Amino acid sequence: MRFAVLMRKQNIDNPWISYRWVPQEVLPDFGQFSDNSNPKNSVSGHFLGRDADGESWVFTGYELNLFPDEAEGYYLNVSATTPCWFVMWRLEEDIDRYIDGQSLALAMSENTFAVPHRICVSYNEAARLLDGGESVDTVPMSDEHASWLQEYVNEHYRPEVKKRHKPASFKGAERPAEE
Repeated sequence: MRFAVLMRKQNIDNPWISYRWVPQEVLPDFGQFSDNSNPKNSVSGHFLGRDADGESWVFTGYELNLFPDEAEGYYLNVSATTPCWFVMWRLEEDIDRYIDGQSLALAMSENTFAVPHRICVSYNEAARLLDGGESVDTVPMSDEHASWLQEYVNEHYRPEVKKRHKPASFKGAERPAEE
């Protein structure tokens, strides 16, 4: 399945920085956001608009593949109070390979630009990304996507069987045989 990420450059009232980047939404991408000039599997950003609170950019080109060995991470996500998407993004300096030609001049006005690089729905995968030093933010998942993920979890997740360990006092002593 292909998805797009809506990134928001939010203006903030702070003496040291004037804005911050946050992923706002993950949307199914049926081709409605791209002009088909970009290769199929590459990330491409497009300027959507500006308002008093900041700017909106949509990035396309994200594939989501689910794997049976990640089912526990999916389970942890759908069993949470609010299931979510995990968006891994970086502040990039070399942005001309990520932004479409029409929006490039606007994007070049900044030294760095937030570019989403990956989306996932597994708690475990997001934790590995965070452990590796990446920026990962959450975006609430729609009920439709949460139910789709729940179906996958129902089909593929099998909890590990808990094994009871004998207390050490019942294992017996390791003594050499008496002669």
